[in-house]
Amino acid sequence: MQTQFTPEQLRDPHMASSEGILRNCVHCGFCTATCPTYVLLGDENDSPRGRIYLIKDMLESGKPPSAETVQHVDRCLSCLSCMTTCPSGVNYMHLVDHARVYIERHYSRPWPDRLLRRVLGLVLPKPAVFRLALLGARLVKPFLGLMKPATSLGHPTLLSRVKAMLSLAPASLPAASPTDQPQVFLAEGVRRARVALMVGCAQKVLAPAINESTIRLLTRHGCEVVVAPGSGCCGALTHHLGQDSHGYAQANIDAWAPMIERGELDAIVINASGCGTTVKDYGFMLRDDAAYAAKAAAVSARTRDIAELMGELGLMPAKPGLLAGPIAYHSACSLQHGQQVRTQPKALLEAAGFQVADIPDGHLCCGSAGTYNIMQPEMATALRDLKVRNIERIQPVAVAAGNIGCLTQIGNGTALPVVHTVELLDWATGGPKPEVLGKLH
Repeated sequence: MQTQFTPEQLRDPHMASSEGILRNCVHCGFCTATCPTYVLLGDENDSPRGRIYLIKDMLESGKPPSAETVQHVDRCLSCLSCMTTCPSGVNYMHLVDHARVYIERHYSRPWPDRLLRRVLGLVLPKPAVFRLALLGARLVKPFLGLMKPATSLGHPTLLSRVKAMLSLAPASLPAASPTDQPQVFLAEGVRRARVALMVGCAQKVLAPAINESTIRLLTRHGCEVVVAPGSGCCGALTHHLGQDSHGYAQANIDAWAPMIERGELDAIVINASGCGTTVKDYGFMLRDDAAYAAKAAAVSARTRDIAELMGELGLMPAKPGLLAGPIAYHSACSLQHGQQVRTQPKALLEAAGFQVADIPDGHLCCGSAGTYNIMQPEMATALRDLKVRNIERIQPVAVAAGNIGCLTQIGNGTALPVVHTVELLDWATGGPKPEVLGKLH
């Protein structure tokens, strides 16, 4: 793709990076076939190729973007299916991230939109605040039926977004887990590795059992697990809203980098794939920060999804026949496209004795995508319903996934139990049966 950036524009390293990405695009259009929003809307501007053209024009102009351009960029899920499909290696993730930051700085959104985005950026990354917000949402949730927003696909209103946000709030909240506090969990038997676990933000409020299962699984397989003081939200939620996420990244780097420098850390383990994609990108995000560039690169290099690390360690003999029926494995977009981790989770589940079934059109997003199911609720619901129909076609007894956003999104659309992959692996190797599976045999 030809570009028309000025020499002055290209002195900005972010603009120079995006210009290089744009030049890699050869307009082939392979990305359109695997883009969820193009599948739903059939609009070229809601495909990766169309958005690339819009972003190119926006960045080259140096002017505030049009409302139409913002609308099409906002509709992007950042599922990154296009990157898996692209034969030219276009790094669409970095391009659309830059576009969102540019929009945030140069476009004046309507005040309700600005307010909601600001609230999400302030509440979701802070577990204590998020817990209070969910408790408040439970009080309002019985009145959801009175909210009847008139919307169409791809054109959300403030009321439809508020309704979506409230509908996602769980009916009850589990108690906070003591395992999420800074501490060290010793390996069982001979220590094979020392790892840091990112306990995250939203996940430890919504499903603390995931971190508990992860710690049990890792220590059982010879890993000493460190929950480091100062680590917390990865920054993904604010990053994809176009807001500043570097503070969250720097806090995590400050928590882990000293252990890496002292040779005390073999890996940083993440069990929420949306977070993993972001932490693996810290090296790029902070590449121009003299104080953090090298440390960020070291952190990214040591980051592993829990399925990656368990694949490297190897699963101990598991209890066979735990479920009398197939599990539908949903490969989160951030795992299969963002991190290119595709085979390990399914292989681990099969090694643990579970019958695993592939979901038709498994490359398509479930519609969660961070805050997408709040900001674009109609689109997210359409994608969720498509995902659930494809899951239920294979008649599984349960659904497994490796990302809290997907678990919440899919769980709101089906009566099937939805469980994190690590909870199944923990159960199969000696841990408790996941509560969500209830009386399933």
